[in-house]
Amino acid sequence: MKITNCEECTNYVYDDENECYCCDVNLDEDEMYKFLSGTFYNCPYYDRYDEYKIVKKQN
Repeated sequence: MKITNCEECTNYVYDDENECYCCDVNLDEDEMYKFLSGTFYNCPYYDRYDEYKIVKKQN
């Protein structure tokens, strides 16, 4: 089982309206329950933030 860290994911963004971080992916009901309960392991939407990946696209 791979544990994904939401805080390192590009989909984990700050929501100014709610003043908190949240997942930017439209999760279904089961996925949202797992996310809120802290048991959302092996997330299929996990995309690790990589600043070098952004730089490569600019070249």
